[in-house]
Amino acid sequence: MEQRCKIGGGSLRNRNAVNEDRISELPEDLLLHILSSLSTEIVIATSVLSKRWRSLWKMVPKLEFNFEDHKSEHHTVSEIVCRSLLSHKAPVLESLSLVVRDETEALDIGIWVGIAFSRHVRKLVLDLWNEGGDLVKFPSVLCSCSNTLEVLILEDIILDLPSRVCFKSLRELHLYRVDFKDEESVSNLLCGCSSLQDLFVERHSNVDAETYTVAVPSLQRLSIEDDYRGDGDGGYVINAPSLKYLKLKGFEGIEFCLIENAPELVEAIIDVSDITNENILVSLISAKRLSLSISPLEIKYPTSGIIFNQLLSLELSTSQREWWNLLSLMLNDSPRLQTLKLIHHSRRFYIEKDCLVDWKWNQPNCVPECLLFHLETFVWTRYKWQRDDAKEVATYILKNARRLKKATISTKPINSKKVKKLEKRREMLNELASEVKASISCQLVFEADTYSYKSGHSGPGRVAVPHKFSFTLGTTEKE
Repeated sequence: MEQRCKIGGGSLRNRNAVNEDRISELPEDLLLHILSSLSTEIVIATSVLSKRWRSLWKMVPKLEFNFEDHKSEHHTVSEIVCRSLLSHKAPVLESLSLVVRDETEALDIGIWVGIAFSRHVRKLVLDLWNEGGDLVKFPSVLCSCSNTLEVLILEDIILDLPSRVCFKSLRELHLYRVDFKDEESVSNLLCGCSSLQDLFVERHSNVDAETYTVAVPSLQRLSIEDDYRGDGDGGYVINAPSLKYLKLKGFEGIEFCLIENAPELVEAIIDVSDITNENILVSLISAKRLSLSISPLEIKYPTSGIIFNQLLSLELSTSQREWWNLLSLMLNDSPRLQTLKLIHHSRRFYIEKDCLVDWKWNQPNCVPECLLFHLETFVWTRYKWQRDDAKEVATYILKNARRLKKATISTKPINSKKVKKLEKRREMLNELASEVKASISCQLVFEADTYSYKSGHSGPGRVAVPHKFSFTLGTTEKE
């Protein structure tokens, strides 16, 4: 047997194995991939490890700087960024991300972006928010200097674009709290991105551009979240003939949203209020999947008689006022519907208050075609089991959906100590389960959760512990 020299209770072989630098033996491509997941300041610090690591960081294709709390006494933010960019030797700069909170430092954005463009940057992220200060302008002179930029993410910045930009390769654009000088600047940006496919917009004000026009022939995915709560002036105009996915959220202070051209739309998520034009729903007739969180009292349902011939899946929020009337309309006008989901979102106080009042559901005059021939899946999340009107809707669907394969109804969790309430819920759910169903092969599942409290491990408070239960046709199984 081989003899081993024991030193300090461990073998010399083991000691050497521990001290061996196996990471440095890895291929350079793999090392660069590992370094790409770290912040640039940490990556640069690896240059002191050994001779091999001295210049390795210069070949890392991604540079990421986060100066949210910069306190260096030796180098300014601008010096650090410029030195790193000028020292960079990779053939292509895949990504540059800059988070700067000092307004004075951020004024050098033109230098940073100019160097990045000269390094053929493909993804650029700029987050220049500063508390109490004015927003920094993106240098418009650089908006025709890049043929390689594919992804642009801007946060808390001003765009003053007197002429059309030229980002021929840009595919993805994120605008988070970006202020435009005027409506022309919006048009000059979007019209200059001839290959744009994805656009994400988040706004909190419309003082910069009252009418926000999105006219991009190549656009396939559009998401707009508008939290502005003003006097209802202004709005959006969307002209995107190649659009496949649309998400609209907020819009409480918006007067209109005109979707002029979206014939290829496949999926849409609409969570808006207080818009009186009928154009929104009319423009969705080509969609196969819809998620609607709207009230027929606030968003007018078209009176011209539209048909959602392509619609296969509908998700409807039961948190909106008179949602049940919208359900009737959508069932009547969606002859091929296969999946129906009703979901309750507890978000607005006035909605919760309105829902406490009994309502009368006007069921369709004739059984909708989708219930007779196509509906296969029915899901109701946070079903209000204690309300007769909710039971009426659920019963109607179960009694008329002839092709239904599975119906899943879940309720809001109840404290396990409230025995009477638990018993009442079980009784009401069993009553619903006993109703005659049109489909004899339908699997009816109730998910009736409970919860209990236990002392928190990290403080004096209590932690709610959920317990999941399922009921299938009156029987109980614990999951």
